[in-house]
Amino acid sequence: MPGLLLGPLLRHVDSRSATVWVETDAPCTVAVAGARTRTFTAGGHHYALVVVTGLEPGTSTPYEVELDGETVWPPPDFPPSRIRTFPEEGDPEFVMLFGSCRKPIDPGLGFDALAAYAKRMRDQDEKDWPDALMLLGDQVYADETTDATKKWISERRSLDKPPGGEVIDFEEYTHLYHESWDEPLARWLMSTVPTSMIFDDHDVRDDWNTSQTWRDEMARTDWWDERERGALVSYWIYQHIGNLSPADLDQDEVYQRVVKAEGDVGELLHEFAERARQEVNGSKGTRWSYRRDFGNVRLLVIDTRSGRILSGGARSMVGDGEFEWIEENATGDFDHLLIGSSLPWLMPHAISYLQTLNEVACRQPGWRGRLGEKLRQSGDLEHWPSFRASSDRLAKLVRRIADTDTATVSVLSGDVHHGYAAKVTFPTPVRAAVYQLVCSPVHNMLPWYVKPFFFLSWRRSLAAVLRRRMLRKVDPLPVDWEKVGGPWLGNMVATLRASGRDAEMLMERVEGEELKRIATVPLK
Repeated sequence: MPGLLLGPLLRHVDSRSATVWVETDAPCTVAVAGARTRTFTAGGHHYALVVVTGLEPGTSTPYEVELDGETVWPPPDFPPSRIRTFPEEGDPEFVMLFGSCRKPIDPGLGFDALAAYAKRMRDQDEKDWPDALMLLGDQVYADETTDATKKWISERRSLDKPPGGEVIDFEEYTHLYHESWDEPLARWLMSTVPTSMIFDDHDVRDDWNTSQTWRDEMARTDWWDERERGALVSYWIYQHIGNLSPADLDQDEVYQRVVKAEGDVGELLHEFAERARQEVNGSKGTRWSYRRDFGNVRLLVIDTRSGRILSGGARSMVGDGEFEWIEENATGDFDHLLIGSSLPWLMPHAISYLQTLNEVACRQPGWRGRLGEKLRQSGDLEHWPSFRASSDRLAKLVRRIADTDTATVSVLSGDVHHGYAAKVTFPTPVRAAVYQLVCSPVHNMLPWYVKPFFFLSWRRSLAAVLRRRMLRKVDPLPVDWEKVGGPWLGNMVATLRASGRDAEMLMERVEGEELKRIATVPLK
């Protein structure tokens, strides 16, 4: 009898359909809510994305998972997993959780904010459950593995050769996902709350695609190529395909080849990953960015890692073709635009100005450029402000949408291991309220000596010095921002709540094994 190894994860949900992802220990037929599909095999592992159709709008449907006719889900002691479709008419309240940076269970990291939220959900009426979850990067940590994972890796290969205890191929990446997603509370939550995802650097390696110099350094190793291919294959399977709607899946050439193939598709996906990883050099790769609509709320998620242009002159966070797709999909009939970016667009002013100055320094010839590059890598100076042309282009996009009848535009981010809310202004007023909202980490740790820096970095006196230096070298920024909440520290999860044309963000932090609200930020 086949067994359920991982999942179910409820992924894309709209008014009449849903997708449910699973991993099994053998090939089989997976059934969910009357829909059936065969697993596909990749690298000896077995997966299925079940597309459930024919659902009624605005309904709640409990579901089980069957493998070859045997029920394997739900587990005992949890409420039934449910598919809750969105209504087709009206603008009901929409509630979305978001956050980033979630390491596996570790007593030294405190209690997982996602698990704490699931504990609360178990005792709630489902009407109080969130409608969606957005995970903004670092679902797994390929470069900061646990002791248990290092021991497991040591049984496959020597840890004395680079990259040591870091993962090196697709098989080792699958182990990371099991370690992260098998936690019972979070696993149940993701079985009943539609979840969107995007990668960040630790899903592949710290500083992934920081610069062309960084890529050249990685290319000189004898393990990086297979490492990056394994990262992208596992991301495609475990995260990306669940981001897509049924209509998108029907049009996705790679997905259609995979589900129709006979035998193991590992080589097919490795070839795809090799093409995708070339996008960083300006070639046509793949588009990991995507869009979701929830009634009067649009979520537009941007890949800020894989699609960077790092060579050939002007550097860009996102290639022109993908940026054009983002600009096109930012327009529509909605009241609230949420732009998901794993990396913050607007950071503490001092950090923002420093990153732009570093970008200028890295372009200098000789030792100045080399020193700038060393500082860039050691200080993680590779967020939106260090891709100044891309940051300005995003500002132009946000301003254009904020000058329409849209009520709010919010950029949701993680990565930086603290949370904050900043209100955005432009040289001339816009109609919508615009915010940068950051929540990180869900489950990780911040060294004590870094904490004071986050508070100092918001001081205007320090920022003023760096701003004067920046303005000697680049044009003034087309946008300004003011912190209205934070910085918040600790394991946390944010909630964005939209009702009609009103919206707010709630920030909750783990205390013990419970969540405590620490801030409410009206978005107006």
